[in-house]
Amino acid sequence: MHGLINRAIQCYVRDTHGEAVWARVTRHAGLGFDGFETMLTYDDALTEDVLQACVGVLGRTREVILEDLGTFLISNHSSDALRRVLRFGGVSFTDFLHTLEDTRGRGRLALPDIDLPGLDLFEVSPSLYTLQCRFPIEGTGHVIVGLLRAMADDYGALVLLDHDGPSLDGEMILIELLEISYAQGRSFDLATRAEGKVGAE
Repeated sequence: MHGLINRAIQCYVRDTHGEAVWARVTRHAGLGFDGFETMLTYDDALTEDVLQACVGVLGRTREVILEDLGTFLISNHSSDALRRVLRFGGVSFTDFLHTLEDTRGRGRLALPDIDLPGLDLFEVSPSLYTLQCRFPIEGTGHVIVGLLRAMADDYGALVLLDHDGPSLDGEMILIELLEISYAQGRSFDLATRAEGKVGAE
């Protein structure tokens, strides 16, 4: 697993629950080190050990932790660069949805060795979509639900999101667009230089 993904989990636990809680997670997971290096690659089993440790230490379900992680990736000030990259997907939440399938490719343009979730969008009707998420980590669809929820707020859209369980080739997410311009979204200026990054100290 790419260190950037493991580092995102670390930053979520550390920034949301504190350094002491992250230290407990590292001990429970048997890491043998204090934190992940962004540009290194780690065994997938290590990521799984950290997630299981998070469940035990935080006293929350895996699904809740992963959805919170997805929201954190967009709403946290230190990861504004990711928010900006995703906002380049279009001027509306609907435009953004239609660019999700390109996320994996765009990520590899920046970091050729990173493996991001594969996303396949299916339009059932103009207001109803299903999104299939494919990734080795079980429950990654919940991360996407949290991310989509935060992005809907960012665009000012009113959206119902539901993790619909496993599919034949991943996990399925139901997306119902209730109102595209429900509230005023966060400001976004294409000319503004992105600041911050996931894992910034």
